[in-house]
Amino acid sequence: MWTVAGALALSACSPAERNWQLSGPTMGTRYHITVVDVPAAVKKGKLQQRVDAELAQVNREMSTYIDDSELMRFNRGPVGQAVPVSAHLADVLARSLDIYRRSGGAFDVTVGPLVNLWGFGPQPEPEKVPDDATIDRLREQIGSDALTVERNPDRVTRSRPVEVDLSAIAKGHGVDRVAALLEAQGIRNYLVEVGGELRTQGRNPKNRPWRIGIESPDPTGQVVQEPIEVSGKAVATSGDYRNYYERNGVRYAHSIDPRTGRPLQHRLASVTVIADNCAEADGLATALNVLGAEAGLELAQAENLAVFMLVKTDAGFEERYSRAFEPYLEKSRQ
Repeated sequence: MWTVAGALALSACSPAERNWQLSGPTMGTRYHITVVDVPAAVKKGKLQQRVDAELAQVNREMSTYIDDSELMRFNRGPVGQAVPVSAHLADVLARSLDIYRRSGGAFDVTVGPLVNLWGFGPQPEPEKVPDDATIDRLREQIGSDALTVERNPDRVTRSRPVEVDLSAIAKGHGVDRVAALLEAQGIRNYLVEVGGELRTQGRNPKNRPWRIGIESPDPTGQVVQEPIEVSGKAVATSGDYRNYYERNGVRYAHSIDPRTGRPLQHRLASVTVIADNCAEADGLATALNVLGAEAGLELAQAENLAVFMLVKTDAGFEERYSRAFEPYLEKSRQ
């Protein structure tokens, strides 16, 4: 998944004493935080410790790279039996199932075996393109319809031995967790970014609305296609042009359509979603990327989602966006 550039917002920071930048490693990437007009009672070192601890807890709950994370223990757990889970894991799974249903299966947190088959997981790139029989066999083993989430008490049941991978939504959830932590400390002006997924609130260090740049599909990742103001919102982007390989002249991108078991073949290069929370934006960006420009924009219009797309054409990249996204472009162009 490629991401939204936070450079325009992050570079705006002034040296004011109560305006800070925090950063560190997490979830196989890095986080960057800008906080503005921090209350005097909050100490920078302590805040950094709390952020690191919160993101470490997200990893302990949802990582597939930590063998004894809550998610991995769940994946090894019983089938056909309700398993108690944390409220956070139940929240993310419930949201994932909601997006799965709304997208007609385009977003599926059980797609991992197919991602691995095509060489975009822990396994190396295959020497040969997977055959139809292998793909069909794995397709029978996936499907979020096998998951049932219950709340109060929080429990999840697998009707089949599917394995859950939350990599397409966990970073967004982590952003939301950090945003909640900052607000609990009385911080009302911030930008939180994890691996390109971000959330903003209040004003930037120049006392203006937060302004970020949507990346153009450029290999350097340094070209801004559109600057937008997004104070009080979350932003996530999904695309396939950076992570791919070629076999016999055919390009295979890392995004796998769970409905076909094969890499995406449409011309949608990237999709950016603006939402109230980052987990929603993160999951929807992946779902719309899988759906493609036509079906994705149709869903965005039907649900009044703020969505911006870059579609590959013979002449370059074409911008397409939903009605709900238009106000963000109007502000940037005034």
